[in-house]
Amino acid sequence: MLELLSPAGSMEALKAAVQNGANAVYLGCGTFNARQGAKNFTPQTLMEAVKYCHVRGVAVHLTLNTLISDRETEELCGLIRHAAVCGVDAFIVQDLGVVRLCRQIAPKVAIHGSTQMTIHSLPGVLLCAAWGMTRVVLSRELSREEIRYICANSPIEIEVFAHGALCMCYSGQCYLSAAIGGRSGNRGRCAQPCRQSYGYSRWEDRYPLSLKDNCLVMYLKELEEMGVVSLKLEGRMKRPEYVAAVTSVYRKAIDEGKVTREMMDDLLRAFNRQGFTDGYYTGQTGKPMFGIRNEKYEDNAWLKTVRQTYEAVENGLVPVVFEAQITAESSTLTVTDPEGRRCTVTGPRPEPARRLPLSEDLFCARVSKTGGTPYRCEEVTAQIDEGLTLSAAAINGLRRDALDQLTALRARRDVPALRKPRKRPHFTGFRGRPSLTAQVTTKEQVTARLLRMEPAMLYVPLHLLAKDLRWCRELTRRVPVAAVLPRICHDEELEKLASDLRAVRDEGVKDALVGNLGLMLPVREAGMQIHGDLGLNIFNSGAMDTLKELELASATLSFEMTLPQIRDVSKAVSCEILAYGRLPLMVTENCLIRGRSGDCTCHLGTTRLMDKTGADFPVIRDGDKCRSILLNGKKLYWLDRQEDLAKLGLWATRLYFTTENPKEVDQVLQNYVTPAPFDPGACTRGLYLRGLD
Repeated sequence: MLELLSPAGSMEALKAAVQNGANAVYLGCGTFNARQGAKNFTPQTLMEAVKYCHVRGVAVHLTLNTLISDRETEELCGLIRHAAVCGVDAFIVQDLGVVRLCRQIAPKVAIHGSTQMTIHSLPGVLLCAAWGMTRVVLSRELSREEIRYICANSPIEIEVFAHGALCMCYSGQCYLSAAIGGRSGNRGRCAQPCRQSYGYSRWEDRYPLSLKDNCLVMYLKELEEMGVVSLKLEGRMKRPEYVAAVTSVYRKAIDEGKVTREMMDDLLRAFNRQGFTDGYYTGQTGKPMFGIRNEKYEDNAWLKTVRQTYEAVENGLVPVVFEAQITAESSTLTVTDPEGRRCTVTGPRPEPARRLPLSEDLFCARVSKTGGTPYRCEEVTAQIDEGLTLSAAAINGLRRDALDQLTALRARRDVPALRKPRKRPHFTGFRGRPSLTAQVTTKEQVTARLLRMEPAMLYVPLHLLAKDLRWCRELTRRVPVAAVLPRICHDEELEKLASDLRAVRDEGVKDALVGNLGLMLPVREAGMQIHGDLGLNIFNSGAMDTLKELELASATLSFEMTLPQIRDVSKAVSCEILAYGRLPLMVTENCLIRGRSGDCTCHLGTTRLMDKTGADFPVIRDGDKCRSILLNGKKLYWLDRQEDLAKLGLWATRLYFTTENPKEVDQVLQNYVTPAPFDPGACTRGLYLRGLD
């Protein structure tokens, strides 16, 4: 049976989920979760929430799915310990450093890889399994065929998002909110700028980044047959009525195997953006997937009805069995739950019956009245000696005492074995001015001047190298070359990628720049060294230690870090940062260039989006695939402050060329040698100085 996993942004929402049939809930505690705007839970209310859920047979998954800084590590360790003592059933994790801490501190608590890890291929799942995770939440962009393939070959559980908001960007790879306003989705504070209006080349009242909510309610049987273990409902920021309604509909759909018009109407009333979409699941991307929220209509009578399903209500979720022994000497009642827990209580001594003796039918009828409790009576058996009677109050007391004891027993969890996190050595990195690396997007950007400057590494897209192997061979004779792999590579694309890797390796390319966990295995199989790119979201020393264990040659630190954070992070492997270029703010499965006219011309060049303020965002193709990368309009620029970068312990600083023509590339290279002053109109310091809110 599919697990139904519902959101709980507050205690009220948690009760709404549980009372409407959720098998598990996911929630956040404090600030280390991807929905800091939700009410979330305190350490004390977390304990209450776990007990409430466990009594009713519902599991609790704690979201720790944000990036953490080194200064937050001690506080996070305290939360991991407290959550383990509370009895949470799993941690949902994004950050490689947090995975490490969870394994060290609470090794008995399951770890689930968050969708923020951008796992969308079998090799990514296999890597998570090797790290000790027991479940992975797949990216929302996968089709039914891709999900089926992963489930058929995965050694661990697979969870998919079945209902709720779709981000335009692959989860974990969006930096738009951080770049615009310092509110990072990777830190749980996304301001959802994708829901605002944009135009192409000029501002228009269009919404090319706003997708309809996902809805897979019609495919639940198919998902179960594939081997999907858990269905996740999105909505920790939404009100309890939403949680109740959506959970109830999906519960009925799972149990009854059908979806009625009334059920679909309830989903639409709860929340929608001009309807729903199943576009990713069915492989039908494009214009029909897009929509915006209409707030004009609210059915207050319907909301009141929904609230009645969880406010001051116990729906008898846990089936129990009663057994009674009524003799002249004593009265006892035993209750047994589905997991085999047994509680036996003793009541008053029965009295001889003056008129009608206590019958088995009457006793069973009274014991089975479990209304107002978390329990539902499935069966009662009683052995009653003849000629005895027991008052209704005494029978009720037996039932109450037995269920109270059972509740206490179900709420109890053995304290897990907890350990202290292992101390790790601190690596200060390199001294002095970092080396120069450069990344290009087009063949023309590899200018003669760039080659004469002999960068420590020249990052070139794999598809360009594989397309012209002679050029590839010539490049490797001039400078060290690393093949840039796409951040997104689905399973059906891996065979071509592996073939290209082998081809360029034979021409002298020994290194690859990897921005997704799922591509580490193919690079290793090709016999090449791995360099970590921005998409890995390296934000702390624990994550760096993990990369060292994985034997990476270098790592690119997150551009959401500040200079002090970059300086202080342990350089367990050689580190580099971006010092120049348009920051890649989104990578999207829906082609943004096709979104303009309905025709895909992304292979012909770039386009740009513009918001209400006049800020523009160039859009380029992601390698040779029909995916889009949304770039920041202003270019990151630190060429005039290289002395500051020299104090950070970095191996290299990277120049990232995207929309530049060859002449502009050479001008940037000149500015690297003889720095031009900072132009605030065209350039930005990024987040290295101001940091995140």
